[in-house]
Amino acid sequence: MIKVGSLFSQVLSLVNRHDFSRAVKQWDAEKGAKGFRCWDQFVAMVFGQLAGADSLREIEGGLSTALGKLRHLGLKQAPARSTLSYANEHRPYQLFETMFYYLSDQAQTLAAGQKRRFRFKNPLVSIDASTIELCLSLYDWARFRRKKGAVKLHLMLNHQGCLPQWAWLTDGKVHDVKMAKTLEFEPGTIVAVDRGYIDYDLFDYWTGEGVWFVTRAKKNMAYRVVKTRDIPDYGNILRDEEIEFTGYDASHKYPHRLRRIVVWDDENQREIVLLTNHMNFAASTIGRIYKDRWQIELFFKAIKQTLKIKTFVGTSENAVQIQIWTALLCMLILKILQMRSTFGWSLSNLAAMLRFNLLTYRDLWVWLNKPYQTPAIGPPEGQLLLFE
Repeated sequence: MIKVGSLFSQVLSLVNRHDFSRAVKQWDAEKGAKGFRCWDQFVAMVFGQLAGADSLREIEGGLSTALGKLRHLGLKQAPARSTLSYANEHRPYQLFETMFYYLSDQAQTLAAGQKRRFRFKNPLVSIDASTIELCLSLYDWARFRRKKGAVKLHLMLNHQGCLPQWAWLTDGKVHDVKMAKTLEFEPGTIVAVDRGYIDYDLFDYWTGEGVWFVTRAKKNMAYRVVKTRDIPDYGNILRDEEIEFTGYDASHKYPHRLRRIVVWDDENQREIVLLTNHMNFAASTIGRIYKDRWQIELFFKAIKQTLKIKTFVGTSENAVQIQIWTALLCMLILKILQMRSTFGWSLSNLAAMLRFNLLTYRDLWVWLNKPYQTPAIGPPEGQLLLFE
């Protein structure tokens, strides 16, 4: 860890340079490069996210005003916006995707030592997707509807640490289930999904692979009750039943029993009907699992409000991919800092305070734990400005 550099340089040291070099070689990302390295591009894009820059001009200007601090970032000079624009359009976005997964492994290892959200030891993940609207006249490759453009960010969130574990970017027309069918899970994994992922072929495959799922039932679901289970005298569980599908299509595609659990939502004064293929957990635990699925909705909200994935500094598909993968990578950085701090940061407050102090000289870990008691390091002795 760099002790004499800015907070930003210490944050960048979380990224393993050997992994980065290996990824550059893997994707041949510096083919034809003339002085502007992939690391320079990476630093500039991460700076744009953490500093909240709205344009390439702001990224260039923000780094240009850093004066001598660029040396600690591994840069010789701030990149020109035309150079950065060309790199974002032509260099493979897969470099940033690969670095996301390298950093994800680091974050998952750190999260494994955190307190578990549930008593059971099964891995718990959620899958969901969020649509990012684009101007069709500028992003003509992202056609969504006749007069609208959009891309869709598909995400799998690991609830141990609430960390993004897998992500993929498609055009807005790709159905959520199509991407879910590409995923493989270890036996015993619990997958929480909303009604948009109900697909009986997919559920049958998961059941055969020993994967548990928890979702909400459709209102027009045809079924018959095979067995009624006892419910606790207290709590919000109204019914716990074992059912079989009676509809022709559903019964042929999913010929197994399911549990139908009715939970009372006191906050919204309504019943929530859940479906699961897990027969052993208490009904209240199934209810809590589905409630915890809300963490992925909070993640989408946080990344859209904290980082830059609603406005873009490039219009090509490759440039948009680079910016979104950089945002996901920065979310991992913020999560790592949050987990390693004893201060109790909220993610939004940590992002804001880091933005205000990004190029100040402080010990990162001391500042994380005591943000309001850690003074900035001043200039060397003898270089103070004196006023009469």
